Amino acid sequence: MNKLGYILFACVFAILCGCAGGDAGKFTERAYEPAYASGFGILRAPDGESMLIETRSPWQGADSSAVTRLLVLAEGEDAPAGFDGQVLAAPARRVVCMSSSHVAMLDALGAADRIVGVSGIGFITNEYIRAHADSVADVGYDGNIDYEALVGARPDLVLLYGVAGASALEPKLKELGIPFAYVGEYLEDSPVGKAEWIVPVGEMTGLGREAREYFAGVPERYDEIKKIAAEADDAPAVMINTPYADQWVMASADSYVARLIADAGGRYVYAGHPGNRSLPVDMEEALRMASEADVWINTGIYDTLDGLRSAVPNLTETPPLRNGNVWNSSLRATAGGGNDYWESGVVNPDAVLHDLVNIFHPGLLPDSAMIYYRRLR
Repeated sequence: MNKLGYILFACVFAILCGCAGGDAGKFTERAYEPAYASGFGILRAPDGESMLIETRSPWQGADSSAVTRLLVLAEGEDAPAGFDGQVLAAPARRVVCMSSSHVAMLDALGAADRIVGVSGIGFITNEYIRAHADSVADVGYDGNIDYEALVGARPDLVLLYGVAGASALEPKLKELGIPFAYVGEYLEDSPVGKAEWIVPVGEMTGLGREAREYFAGVPERYDEIKKIAAEADDAPAVMINTPYADQWVMASADSYVARLIADAGGRYVYAGHPGNRSLPVDMEEALRMASEADVWINTGIYDTLDGLRSAVPNLTETPPLRNGNVWNSSLRATAGGGNDYWESGVVNPDAVLHDLVNIFHPGLLPDSAMIYYRRLR
């Protein structure tokens, strides 16, 4: 090989190594293969016990090649030379959760006492956090972070999420030397896939076995309820959501909400765009869909029929409002604005499905007690 050829080869090799995250290429064994989730992978080197946790397309709209990495080092092992991801020197025992769903995952693992900080403590419904509000730091939100509180919590790990891009915390956390990981369960279309994110969170906290055991029962319970719903003779048409700022945002036909409705034996009235993005429809289209619906769920801030009628007076004569068949996922909401539907509902999709089957097909399940949903009166 001549000198110019050697230089070109070296440059290409360096680029490829950089794309692989330094020496992350040595992690070739799959330590865990997700069965339902698409947004994470857990790898291990053939000659070690350290876990490499990859979050793929970590925020909405991210390029399919975008990957963030957290290396959880086993005792006595070192990070590979040139590794440019995040490194956690031991399983995390002090965790800051930037989403309430992260709180629910740790709670399901019996590790709520490892949470030393949250984002918006007034919006958390978890009993442990509420009982320890004086000792769990409120670190604020992406646009207004209390870094003094964050540093004072002395976290081993910060669990992040991105919406339209990387979290605003990322540069500061790198500067402070605090490891972080993106948990992208909200991007999953599968309700069971969302719950499967408990597995990488378990690996981050040294509770991988407990996480696998917890998750093992989720698809079994979910599928059992789904099979019962499939026995129903009809499929009621289902309207969702309420307007905000003169826009009515509808989840896509391939979304998590649409999947739940179908699995519960319902028919989603919106047959719009594919993908996982929610998009607005005009009020005329919303009226048409509500007029075709038998039941209406997820009414947001409206928890009474009168309140909903005042908000959308042109929909008062639609079948769900006329018949009072309107439901909201607010049964376990708090006065401060927290809602356990967005917390424990993420790791218990079978419980959410249970409620929807009770709504769509009353009497089909042996247990009619609602867990997250309440009927508007």
